[in-house]
Amino acid sequence: MNNYIAIMAGGIGSRFWPSSTIEKPKQFLDILGVGKSLLRMTFERSLKLVPAHRIFIVTNKRYFDLVHEQLPEVPVNNILLEPAMNNTAPCIAYTALKLQQLDQDAVMAVLPSDHIILKEDIYMQQLHKAFDFASKRDALVTIGIEPTRPDTGYGYIRFDSTEDKYNVYGVRKVLQFKEKPDEATAKLYIASGDYVWNAGMFIWRVSSILSAFNKSAPDIIQILSSDLSAYNSQREQEYIDEVYPKTPNISIDYAILEQADNVFTIPSDIGWSDLGTWHSLFVYLRDSKDSVSIGKHIHLVDCKETIVMSNNNKTVVVKDLSDYIVVDEDNALLIYPKSKEQEIKDVVKKLNA
Repeated sequence: MNNYIAIMAGGIGSRFWPSSTIEKPKQFLDILGVGKSLLRMTFERSLKLVPAHRIFIVTNKRYFDLVHEQLPEVPVNNILLEPAMNNTAPCIAYTALKLQQLDQDAVMAVLPSDHIILKEDIYMQQLHKAFDFASKRDALVTIGIEPTRPDTGYGYIRFDSTEDKYNVYGVRKVLQFKEKPDEATAKLYIASGDYVWNAGMFIWRVSSILSAFNKSAPDIIQILSSDLSAYNSQREQEYIDEVYPKTPNISIDYAILEQADNVFTIPSDIGWSDLGTWHSLFVYLRDSKDSVSIGKHIHLVDCKETIVMSNNNKTVVVKDLSDYIVVDEDNALLIYPKSKEQEIKDVVKKLNA
């Protein structure tokens, strides 16, 4: 098998401020209070598919020490360091070019570092199917999440529900990528049964994704392939530091997937959450409780729909709070209405400015 996994771990997770900071974003945090970071959990899932030397971590240069500390099994040469945050298309192109120089027949999965998967056995089965399907054809495969509610926070993928020639894999031809909808549109998507959430999990042959780049985003490949001999050499970082910042800031969806006619999805129920916001963490942890607390010394009295987090030794008592986020960190305290949490990202921008 020529299977590899690239874990994307370069984001700054600003919606999880103040726990997630530029110095230590959420993928490096034990945000669930289970003794492992989200990145570590993603890595351990990946080990069920490929050995550690076939797992690559794509992150920002400033996070090398955090990655190396949390994933000591990963060879140092497998930690790809972006000198600029230019979104997912350039970092996927960089990874694909590096893998191409290692293994012409490589098949790679691209996985986010900060997602939760509850049904791991089903998830592994779906990834095995995707690897097998992609290895045998020129196909760009996504793991689509079967929607459980008309969520307006995710992009959607419309697939051809009449096509069953790939039914042994459960694969469907993708017809369209849809941006985050309003609630009425999301309800129509759910009712049709022809849509899945776009979870940002992709599987393809390296040759297939590079061909797609050459067709739809040739500028990225031209910039990153000016000296292919630099890849997997001692000159690689110096070379990437020079050329990578010249790439456009663009997502893989815009640059490639929305243009391509060979995209497929495998609709999946894998107990998925992207933990993109405090509210999504609240929903994940709440069970049947009115409110959620994360930390050892938190006492909630008559609180509803509220999440409180404090990982220091301070005693925290909260009474009669409804629909709020409370996060107590050593250098910051956040008290914010849960219904307005989309504003937190902008608050962080203003604070940083």
